[in-house]
Amino acid sequence: MQPRWEVAHVLSRLGVGIEELGLNGWQLRTLRAIYHCRTSVMGGHVDACDACGTISISYNSCRNRHCPKCQGHKREEWIEAREADLLPVSYFHVVFTLPDAVNGLALAHPKEVYDSLFGSAWQTLATFGRNKGLQMGMISVLHTWGQNLSLHPHLHCIVPGGGVNAKGNWQNLRADGKFLFAVKALSKVFRAKYIAELSKQLAIDKATREALFKKNWIVYAKRPFGSPKSVVEYLGRYTHKVAISNHRIQQVNEESVRFSYKDYRENGLKKSISLSHSEFVRRFSQHILPKRFVRIRHYGLLSSTWKRVKFKQLRAHFKLKPAEASAPKTLLRKCHCCGEGKLVTLATFDGRGPPAEYMGVCQNLIPHSVG
Repeated sequence: MQPRWEVAHVLSRLGVGIEELGLNGWQLRTLRAIYHCRTSVMGGHVDACDACGTISISYNSCRNRHCPKCQGHKREEWIEAREADLLPVSYFHVVFTLPDAVNGLALAHPKEVYDSLFGSAWQTLATFGRNKGLQMGMISVLHTWGQNLSLHPHLHCIVPGGGVNAKGNWQNLRADGKFLFAVKALSKVFRAKYIAELSKQLAIDKATREALFKKNWIVYAKRPFGSPKSVVEYLGRYTHKVAISNHRIQQVNEESVRFSYKDYRENGLKKSISLSHSEFVRRFSQHILPKRFVRIRHYGLLSSTWKRVKFKQLRAHFKLKPAEASAPKTLLRKCHCCGEGKLVTLATFDGRGPPAEYMGVCQNLIPHSVG
């Protein structure tokens, strides 16, 4: 079911007021793409169903990674690709969170702050693994937002409950697979490694470093998943999320926008919050990552280097069949009418609109407009 309200509606209400928010060129370009997503400005394509013959006209999406409407297919394709990397071992969901004292630096220097988060999180886990004589692995996904669109940088990580020993064989951290590392110890090491890494990236003064050391840093590790496949499906919820989905927006009027959020200080109680258009867009823009910034990263035995060479040995160790290459199912576009046939593109068009010869015979126009 399509949501009634979208981020694009808020941008439309704000109009030229966006110029007063002090956003940089990359943020403005991203917001412009979201505003025009699936509108006539983007051009489109004419499709025909190979089963029922229905002809439809659709407008193109912006494909921007921050757009609430463009992440569904990418998420499913990512999940399918990661299933080939699974091993029959325990996996843990570990979350590394930065304290709010870093928020000012994150706004001014997002690349350096977030690169340091990735680097220090992996260094922390790798250090604990080496103490056990193991090469570990990690898949990590950056989120920068809280439920109310506040700045809340944290890293969601999937970590196998073991690693490769000096002989090149797999070894569990514990025989029962129910424990990773002590989170209090992880938190202290993470804090030290993050401050050291950030100091390499930015010239932070002694007072800032001391203030960061005084903070209690949080590392959270959930108990292992029920099955390896559930790991990827779970992480898939996080990989292509954006700061807010359109389904959470409850109303957009001339003065404000109201959206739902979960208050985790009250056990996830669902509430609503209203913000002015400018404040909503300002908060949303905080979560637009720098150009070409990589927000999903793989480390250790889950890195691309390992998968090209040594990961095959691990699969052989567990007597797993070689992963079969297959075309992503999500690329097979289904007909909106019969739900069975595949859509075949007959023509494409630019912002001037669909070819005139299809306008009279089209049975299904799929427009999108904001206003």
